[in-house]
Amino acid sequence: MATESRDYTEATETDRELTMSRAMVEAIAREMRENEEVFYMGEDVADYGGIFSSTTGLLDEFGRDRVMDVPISETAYLGAAVGAAQAGMRPIAELMFVDFFGVAMDQIYNNMAKNTYMSGGSFSVPMVLTTAVGGTYNDAGQHSQTLYGTFAHLPGMKVVVPSTAYDAKGLMHSAIRDDDPVVYMFHKRLMGLGWMPSPSGPKTGVPKDDYTIPFGEADVKRPGDDVTVVTLGLHVHRAMEAAEQLDDDGIDAEVIDLRTLVPLDTETVLDSVRKTGKLLVVDEDYQSFGVTGEIIARAAEGALDDLSAVKRLAIPDVPIPYARSLEDEVNPGTDDIAAAVRELHE
Repeated sequence: MATESRDYTEATETDRELTMSRAMVEAIAREMRENEEVFYMGEDVADYGGIFSSTTGLLDEFGRDRVMDVPISETAYLGAAVGAAQAGMRPIAELMFVDFFGVAMDQIYNNMAKNTYMSGGSFSVPMVLTTAVGGTYNDAGQHSQTLYGTFAHLPGMKVVVPSTAYDAKGLMHSAIRDDDPVVYMFHKRLMGLGWMPSPSGPKTGVPKDDYTIPFGEADVKRPGDDVTVVTLGLHVHRAMEAAEQLDDDGIDAEVIDLRTLVPLDTETVLDSVRKTGKLLVVDEDYQSFGVTGEIIARAAEGALDDLSAVKRLAIPDVPIPYARSLEDEVNPGTDDIAAAVRELHE
């Protein structure tokens, strides 16, 4: 059994800063030490340490029985993870890129997400599906998507999207301890890799003790009174940069980091909208039928009388381009966010 942990509502004062990848690994290692039923499996997660440093150092401590490289067959190893979870273990299975979900969608959605329901609650599926998401580094249409909306749309799975090292550790502890399947989506650009520089924001103070962050609790990263900006992942940091620009113009933007899509903290969004009256939702997923539209719909259902203006920024309904200039064109940037807020504030 894992040791009892504290809930932190905000990062405690600490001189120790970690990258997001190190914070994730620290949480995983702690859970593996405390519970022998926790193990990690995926492509290039053992000797290589994960292509985005999601498992660096775990093999040295826990060995190949608990940190396992697998063949390139997502259907096979995700199915094995589902079976292990139903048998009482707590597997963490890494899908190297979220774009590969289609290969194993039957295991993900018809087994991992549904088996507790289909069994009438006779067994649970306490597993974590970790996966790298996002673009901004010229990897084109098959390695650059986020697909937040795709996973959030399908009942039976919790969906987690950390944006800082502090959140990454607390949410990972919560994910591994959860008795339901959790999809843990980490953005490559936020991991703190030498070959893929991060924004300054993801590297944060991280307590050495273990702690959990409850699912369904968004974080107001920046309070403001004029416009509500709701976002997640990489775009939390772009929104924060935009808010600094807007502050020079006398526009006070509130930035909300959703942190989890399922469950979704609708109340924090509504509280902010009731205060500001204006809502911008920013997403790195496709615009149509996605997260941006869902957030706006919930705001309209819950705070229509308070809303005076709404807008969304997301990826147009096209594959992610390879060329850097074209990728930058479709992916909302800091200046795009600032311009959208100014438009709402007019």
